[in-house]
Amino acid sequence: MFDSRYIKTFHEVVSTGSYSAAARALGFTQPAVSQQMKALERDVGTPLFTRVGRGIRLTEAGEALRRHAGTILGSLSVAQQQIDAIARLRSGRVTVCAFPSAGATVLPEVMARLAAEHPGIRVELVESEPPESLRMVAQGECDISLAFSYPGQPAEVPEELAEIRLLEDPLTVLLPTGHPLARRRTVRLADLAHERWIAGCLRCRAHFLQACAEEGFTPDIACTTDDNLVLQSLVAAGVGIAVVPALVLSFLCHEKVTGRLVEPHARRQISAYALRDHMRIPATALVLDRLKAVAEGRTGC
Repeated sequence: MFDSRYIKTFHEVVSTGSYSAAARALGFTQPAVSQQMKALERDVGTPLFTRVGRGIRLTEAGEALRRHAGTILGSLSVAQQQIDAIARLRSGRVTVCAFPSAGATVLPEVMARLAAEHPGIRVELVESEPPESLRMVAQGECDISLAFSYPGQPAEVPEELAEIRLLEDPLTVLLPTGHPLARRRTVRLADLAHERWIAGCLRCRAHFLQACAEEGFTPDIACTTDDNLVLQSLVAAGVGIAVVPALVLSFLCHEKVTGRLVEPHARRQISAYALRDHMRIPATALVLDRLKAVAEGRTGC
């Protein structure tokens, strides 16, 4: 493997025509240049120069290296510039895997802040639910996962991942605006025991069934959907009511739907996950920091 310092010195020797001229140009001593060229010849395994009187001439191997030295140094310079840009947050790409309600609420604000503060940083969004999103981070398919867990249902986190707790997301019930209980600020789950329900994703549905069991009833589930917009439309149409996290209230689309906090109060934990080693990468660390900042602004939502 060539030492890039030796290649630079070699290039200067070829450009100036002598060791002494290269030494002056580089600020070295002539013996230092001579030693570097001997070391480079040892690395390549063959002479690069021959003596011709008081001057030097390139060997066939030296001519081959001359043809590539400028390209090598140019590529190293470009690589160094790109690395500096990444290290100084002028450039970088971070892939974030998020569940839908986080992708619709937390991430847009994070991406807007990054666009204003560090326009060279690009965030790519992939949509997935835990535990699949956590597996993707562990296998290097994305850099950060936004995932949730419910009390008594901890997330299945691979041991190589670090958790950054962001916020607690209270659960709410979506009701048609004309529902008798819509006038209350909070609604007891037991008061809704005889309603028809629309269930969400598998993890949310499991927690919902557990919460209903603790309140002494089994819900009548009319249908199930992972799509928050479909869910809202079904509630608006009177097909049923639904328990959803409060983040969903940020993008309610129907005037005929309202959200009320559920009693007894229940919350899901939202966290960011990343490989521990990746948290030292500047762009990843920056995105995690902005996620924490946005989450702090949503605390108590």
